[in-house]
Amino acid sequence: MRLTAGRPHPLGATWDGRGTNFALFSANARKVELCLFDRQGRREVERVVLPERTEDVWHGYLNDVVPGQLYGYRVYGPYEPERGLRFNAHKLLIDPYAKWIAGRLVWSDAHFGYRAGSPRADLSFDRRDNARGMPKAVVIDEAFTWGEERRPSIPWEETIIYEAHVKGLTALREDVPPGWRGTFRGLAAPSIIEHLKRLGVTAIELLPIHSFVDDRHLVERGLSNFWGYNSIGFFAPEARYALDPPLDAFRSTVSRLHDAGIEVILDVVYNHTAEGNHLGPTLSFRGIDNTSYYWLQPNQPRYYDDFTGCGNALNLTHPRVLQMAMDSLRYWVEVCHVDGFRFDLASTLGRGAAGFDARAPFFAAIRQDPVLAGVKLIAEPWDIGPDGYRVGAFPPGWSEWNDHFRRTLRRYWAGEGNLIGELGRRMTASADLFDHDGRAPRSSINHVTVHDGFTLADLTSYQHKHNEANGEHNRDGSDENYSTNCGVEGPTNDPDILKLRRRLRRNLLSSLMLAQGVPLLLAGDEVGNSQNGNNNAYCQDNPTGWIDWTGLHHADDNIDLIGELTALRRRFAQLCPRRWVEGRRADGSFGVLWLTPRATEMTEADWNFPEGRFLSYVLAPAVEGQSSLYIVLNAAVETIPFTLPQSDAYRRWMALLDTAAHVPAGEEFASGSQLKAMPRSVLAFSGSA
Repeated sequence: MRLTAGRPHPLGATWDGRGTNFALFSANARKVELCLFDRQGRREVERVVLPERTEDVWHGYLNDVVPGQLYGYRVYGPYEPERGLRFNAHKLLIDPYAKWIAGRLVWSDAHFGYRAGSPRADLSFDRRDNARGMPKAVVIDEAFTWGEERRPSIPWEETIIYEAHVKGLTALREDVPPGWRGTFRGLAAPSIIEHLKRLGVTAIELLPIHSFVDDRHLVERGLSNFWGYNSIGFFAPEARYALDPPLDAFRSTVSRLHDAGIEVILDVVYNHTAEGNHLGPTLSFRGIDNTSYYWLQPNQPRYYDDFTGCGNALNLTHPRVLQMAMDSLRYWVEVCHVDGFRFDLASTLGRGAAGFDARAPFFAAIRQDPVLAGVKLIAEPWDIGPDGYRVGAFPPGWSEWNDHFRRTLRRYWAGEGNLIGELGRRMTASADLFDHDGRAPRSSINHVTVHDGFTLADLTSYQHKHNEANGEHNRDGSDENYSTNCGVEGPTNDPDILKLRRRLRRNLLSSLMLAQGVPLLLAGDEVGNSQNGNNNAYCQDNPTGWIDWTGLHHADDNIDLIGELTALRRRFAQLCPRRWVEGRRADGSFGVLWLTPRATEMTEADWNFPEGRFLSYVLAPAVEGQSSLYIVLNAAVETIPFTLPQSDAYRRWMALLDTAAHVPAGEEFASGSQLKAMPRSVLAFSGSA
C-alpha cells in the first residue's frame, strides 16, 4: 500500500530510508490534507488526506515520498474568529516542524484568511488559494558526517560573547570569498575565524537564523526584516543564508567554528510568530490551531494577548506548544551541535494565567531536560506585557542581559555624576540583581551596545537617533540612549572631538571587559562601525545594517585593545569569579577594596561625594600566588591625582592599561606612588609583593 496510517510521533516529516511519515498536531481540526508540489513549488501535484488521528495528531505514511519533496498542509475546521477559530482550507500552511522551508513569501491579499478591505474585516472569509506565493516545506535527510568535531564546552566564567548578524558580518568583508559573503559559510572563512581569535572571543551569538518572513509593509517600502525577529519555522535554518541545503550549510559552519574553539549561540524567538495580530496573514499556526498556539484574550478570543509588541504571543503553557519549543531546542543541540541560546523577550516564555512565573512550565521543562542541561541559556528578561520587566527574576541556571549595566556605563562615561555607587555594583556583576537562589556572577551578561540601539561609534557621535530611513518618521527606536555627540552631531573633522570619541569608546570597551560577569561585544564596534545614527536598523539589509570594515588598521581599530583586555580576563581570575566578591571581612581580608584617590578606604561620605566621577578599587587574587588588580575609572573632565595602594600584599604595581596613553604599559611603580588619571580615562595595574 502506498498510503498507510504511519505514526503520531515524531511530529513533522520524517524520512526513514524507505518513505516519509507525516504528523501534524491540531486539536480542533476536522480534516487535514497533505499537499505535494513539483520541484519548483509552483504546481500542486497531489493532495492526500492524512488517514489517522491519534490524540490530536493527524498522521500518515507515504512510501514513495523521498527527500527533496516540497509540501504543505490544508487544515479544515470552523472559521469562527469570535471563538478564536480561524481554519481556512483555501490557505496552504507551513509545517511547524519543517526542517527546510524553500522559497520566499510573495505577498498578496490571498495570504489572509479574510477578505482584505471587507467592512467585516477578519470576520469575513476569503476563498482564494494562496499556494503559489507561499514558501514550501521540504522533506530532508538529516544524515551528516561530523568527523572529529568536538564542542568547545567553554566554562561560563571564561565566556566572551560576540553578537553578530550572519549577513551583516561578512557582506562587506573583502577578505571573505565573494560567494561566501553574507552566508553561513562566510562565518567560518579563515579571515573571520582569525579575527575572532585576535579579539579573544569564545562564542559567536547569531541574530535569528530560524526561517522568517519579511513583513508586508517593509517589502512595500523596499525594505526587509533584516534582523529576522519574525519567525515562521522553529526547526528550519533560514535559506537566504545558505549556498547549499541550509541545514548542511549551517552544520558545516558550526563544525568549523568548533574546530577553532568557538561556540555558537543562537538568538531564538519563541515568544511570537510572523502571523501578527487578528488582521495578520494565515501562514501556519493560525490556520492549524489558533486557539492552541496563541494567547487569546479570555473574554474576546477574536483578539490576541500581545505581550511582545508583534501582534501575538505563543502560549507555552499549552502542552503541545511547549513540546514544539522543547523539540526545537533539542533539535538544534542534538542535530546541529549548537552550544546555547539567547531567548528574545523571554518574559513571555514564563507567562501563565497570573503573569510571569519563574516556575513556569517552560523553565521547569528546560531545567530537567538532559539534552539542554549543559547548554548556555540567556534571557532577554523583559517583554511589554504587564509586569514584563524581570531583570534578575529568572531561575537558577539562566544568565540574563543586564541593561542596568548598559545604562549605568553609558551614563557614567557620558559625564553624568553621582553614579559611582551604581557603577561599583555593575562592575562587580550586579549582586543586587542576581545574588539569590544560588545564582552566580555569570548570571549578568554585561553589554554596552547590542544590535538593538546605537553602535559604539554612534553612541559617542550622536545625541539623538536618526531613523528616517526606516520609513516611520523617526518614531521607531528608543529615545533613551544615554549617548553623547561630544559637541557635534554626527561626522566631524574636528581633531579634538575625534580624539575624545575614540577615548570614550576605549573607556567603554575597557569597562566592559574589566567588569565581573560575562561580557558581550557587538560585532563591528571593534572597528568603529557606524549606522549613521540609526538605532533601530532592523529593516536595513544594506550598508547601513552591514558592518563597515574600513576602520580596520586605522585610528578607529580597537582590535588590539580588545585582544589585550580579553587576555587580562584570562590572566586575572578575579575578573571571572565563580562566587560573589565581598568587601572588607571581619578578619581584615577582602575580595574588593573600594578606595579614594588618596588610597584610603571609602566611607559613606565618599560614596555620596557630590557629582563624583572617579572610582577606584582593588580586586584581591582569586587564587593564592596570583596578583592583585587595581582599576581606576575616571570620568571627570579634569586630571585626578591618585595614590597607588599600599599593603604587604602589593608593594609594587605594574601598569597594564591606560586608555589615555599617559602611563606606559609595563612600567613599574612602588606602592604609595603618586600618579595622574587623565581626564576620561581607564587605568589598570597589577600588584605584587
